[in-house]
Amino acid sequence: MTNKDLANLIFPNITKTIEDYEKEYPKRNLPEGAIVSRFAPSPTGFMHLGGLFQALIDYVIAKNSNGVFYLRNEDTDKSREVEGAVELIMHVLNHYGLTPDEYEFDSKTIGNYGPYIQSERKEIYHAFIKHLIEIGRAYPCFCDKNELDLMRDNQETMKIRTGYHGRFARCSRLTVDEAIQKIKNGEKYVIRFRSNGNFDNKFEFDDLRQGKLYLNENDIDEVIMKSENMLPTYHFAHIVDDHLMRTTHVVRGEDWLPSAPKHIQMFEAFGFEAPKYIHTPLIMKKEGESLRKISKRKDPEARMSYYEELGYPALAVIESLMTIINSNYEEWHTANPDKKFTDFTFSADKMSTSGALYDLMKLDDISKNIISKMTKDELYKESLNWSITYSESLKNIIEKDPEYYKNIINIERVQEKPRKDISKYSDIENLIWYMYDDIFYNKEKTYEWKKITDKKEISKILSTYMNKYIDLSDKEVWFNNIKLMCDELGYASNMKEYKKNPENFKGNVADVSTVLRVALTSKSMTPDLYEIMSLIGIEKIKERYNKIREEF
Repeated sequence: MTNKDLANLIFPNITKTIEDYEKEYPKRNLPEGAIVSRFAPSPTGFMHLGGLFQALIDYVIAKNSNGVFYLRNEDTDKSREVEGAVELIMHVLNHYGLTPDEYEFDSKTIGNYGPYIQSERKEIYHAFIKHLIEIGRAYPCFCDKNELDLMRDNQETMKIRTGYHGRFARCSRLTVDEAIQKIKNGEKYVIRFRSNGNFDNKFEFDDLRQGKLYLNENDIDEVIMKSENMLPTYHFAHIVDDHLMRTTHVVRGEDWLPSAPKHIQMFEAFGFEAPKYIHTPLIMKKEGESLRKISKRKDPEARMSYYEELGYPALAVIESLMTIINSNYEEWHTANPDKKFTDFTFSADKMSTSGALYDLMKLDDISKNIISKMTKDELYKESLNWSITYSESLKNIIEKDPEYYKNIINIERVQEKPRKDISKYSDIENLIWYMYDDIFYNKEKTYEWKKITDKKEISKILSTYMNKYIDLSDKEVWFNNIKLMCDELGYASNMKEYKKNPENFKGNVADVSTVLRVALTSKSMTPDLYEIMSLIGIEKIKERYNKIREEF
């Protein structure tokens, strides 16, 4: 019996050869230098920040080069698959504008290099595994879990490297006849790749981020096909897929770097050219004075749903990730404020040599800047769309009077230095609630009186203002009236005079303005008071001021 007989026994219905698939999936007709990249998540849970980080790099390098960015669903581990995960992955990519050029979703396939779902490519993998068996680079392994556990225990006891390698790779020494007989006897088996490496030898590996590395050769006989459903493992499946889909660049976390030797070895076993690799830094977060890897279990910000639920604009999250993708991105963006992130030329060697620190405070600053540049109509549309899914209360506020809402969010928006107090759509309600009487009167609130706290003095200021000085016809007239009232009540209307001789006054115009602001809104810090008063209107202002005086 020969290896070919063994291969035919295991895969009796596989008739296509590697050569057939090479013709079926020819080299792509793309411009010279075009990059073919892929985002290849496993549908085993929620979409996380590290996934978007890598997908963004994949997207940018493809767009930089007029290449192709495709989505591949790596679902060979059926035991860990989570229902709805594929839909969530596609939703996140679309939400952030990273829609793949090729993908398979919702019974629709876009692209000529599919199927793009690994579980639908089983026959292809079997053809490639069959070839490896025929040339002696793969074999069936009949060791069960108990045997493998005992082997590992013995290796640990002897303090030697664990794994199925060398003299411990027992089934690698079975003859073809012995293997065939075991299969005919109905013994369960997996298929292992036969390594020809020597762990004591080094080989040169070129990582586009870290440069030339010298890694130990792989000598582990890796499982490449599981017994359950005869599906391939990740290590093998992605080799076949990246070759046939003509992937030129693989972007993945640096925690995959130890697997590079086995992957390179598998490419070489077929005589395939391996893609270029970019092993990205792990995303870190600051905890106290130390840094640690962001955790999918412990950190809510690791989930991409976190950012949607809070209402961060998609572009803000993209921009915040771009700042940690390349060290020169912020400088470029400052010099090119009107350009898109896809106009930036990504350089793998400008990635962090250590972990990439993701700072939520920085995200807030980026998001505030983006929201500040929106027109009132844009912010209205975005915040309404967000509220429909995530905030019934804000949705009700907006829909009650859309024009009034637009005017509120437009305060201090159309000016040289627009307001930057909104970092996410979930902030808005807490910043504008006092503009609505039904909320204002029913809400428990604390009045943030500052320097002037005496109730009689506050009542006197409010009464005097309502009776003699309230005028919203013009901003200059409005402010001059407040200053006139200050002169009448013993407060400095001129700040320079107050600073020279503070003992001559009860306070200053800023103190009096604060009383008017707090009595109207309960807040000591708000956007422009004149614009707030103009929107609320004189009658409602008087109503609120009189209510405060009654409560005193």
